[in-house]
Amino acid sequence: MRHPDPVYERSADVYDLMHRAQGKDYASEAARVSQEVRARKPDASSLLDVACGTGGHLVHLRNDFSVSGVDVDRSMLAAARRRVPGVDLHAGDMRTFDLARRFDAVTCLYSAIGYLLRRQDLNLTMATMARHLAPGGVLVVEPWFHPDQWFEGHVVADAAKEDDIAVARVSRSTRDGNISRFEFHYAVARPEGIVTFTEPHVMGLWTVEEYSSAMQSAGLAVEYDPVGLIGRGLFIAVARAD
Repeated sequence: MRHPDPVYERSADVYDLMHRAQGKDYASEAARVSQEVRARKPDASSLLDVACGTGGHLVHLRNDFSVSGVDVDRSMLAAARRRVPGVDLHAGDMRTFDLARRFDAVTCLYSAIGYLLRRQDLNLTMATMARHLAPGGVLVVEPWFHPDQWFEGHVVADAAKEDDIAVARVSRSTRDGNISRFEFHYAVARPEGIVTFTEPHVMGLWTVEEYSSAMQSAGLAVEYDPVGLIGRGLFIAVARAD
């Protein structure tokens, strides 16, 4: 998950460690994305991953496409450059980036889109991603939770250890209308000592209709799968062939 404004400076170097420990299957998720893209545009050859983070999906998507990535957080981009050397990566805000080219597919995965808190930003981001689609191109967006799926007071604890680093993380969810909030509390242990820090996350709880409307306003034909990659749903939209 990626925020329009950088929030991962402190946790970027343990981000992948935590997700490996949680069993996140980037390979199968990327395979599903490739399948959905090719089902709608069989000749698709280029793909842009918006809010690409550390490159977890890109490392697999590059087996099927010529890939590029964009992310606002330079710490995450630095990790992605180590993970997928040679891939074209750009610093940019999902709302306003402009790469001056178009792609057969554009993706925005792992609920990064939920970090948009205003309806106008949701519309702007969909329009920006649509503008980067080639005729008949495919947009794949994995949403954050919808308003009826978020419950205040939910608590989570995660831990991971590899080699000479151990990480523990807890959080508790809160809610303010259609805004979800949670704050990760980290403890990171290395041989030289233990560091603790907090990382706040604020995300919009958009409805299926609001996501769909933003895509349709950007000129896209929209489909919605309520299960998606990890149970959060998946929007698949296609640009006009022109």
